[in-house]
Amino acid sequence: MISRVLEIYNYRQMLKSLVLTDLRTRYKGSVMGFLWTFLNPLLLLAIYSVVFSFIMRQNIENYPMFLFCAILPWTFFSSSIQSSAGIIMRNSNLVKKIYFPREILPLSVIIAGVINYLFGLVILIPSLLLTGVQINISLIAFPLILFIQTLLTLGIGLIVSAMNVYFRDLEHIIAIVLQAAFYITPIIFPISMVPEQFQALFSLNPMTEIIQAYRNIFYYGTMPDFMHLSLYLLYSIIVLVVGWIIFNKLQKSFAEEI
Repeated sequence: MISRVLEIYNYRQMLKSLVLTDLRTRYKGSVMGFLWTFLNPLLLLAIYSVVFSFIMRQNIENYPMFLFCAILPWTFFSSSIQSSAGIIMRNSNLVKKIYFPREILPLSVIIAGVINYLFGLVILIPSLLLTGVQINISLIAFPLILFIQTLLTLGIGLIVSAMNVYFRDLEHIIAIVLQAAFYITPIIFPISMVPEQFQALFSLNPMTEIIQAYRNIFYYGTMPDFMHLSLYLLYSIIVLVVGWIIFNKLQKSFAEEI
């Protein structure tokens, strides 16, 4: 695995090129172009503010910000997994014609997702300040939370990108699974609202703790539970290693399958 990481590092220019291509093609052909990276979260914030302040009123104080803190990392996770599923097939010409570490393809998707999420913070943090939410020292935990989420997302991304080559319906199944997962993740509601008999189900979802950690540092201004985060860090590393093993086992026949 270490030798494979070093090989990917040697192909870092190709990785950089793929990441930039991913970021450019997200809004290729649109008039606003890259500005949509900032406009998308801004428009989401405007919609949430109108809907949940005047139509579907919630008892949670400053609910749009409560929701926005969770929507951004969930969007990073779900869009990265969905895009990873088809990344090998979308680059079939590269896979069949030249040699390079195939892991670069899903890795480029995840890195682009991280960058896109960081751009979203340009909207989130000023919005929190403007609505009276205090930003404090708890933000120092942000890199750790993002690191854990990135490892988890990359591990899952490696698995689905490899398996989709052999089972093309997987890409469509993933879209449905992610829609369902949205509702068993405490995004539109606090975890305290979940009935006790379903708490165990929610705790099995790794994104539950990650979303709560983001909400703690951004919305509540409190430190996350580092004991829980350390467990999820270990869990994310295990998922990444398993994903890496599965990907390397399946990638040997990519060229023949596509």
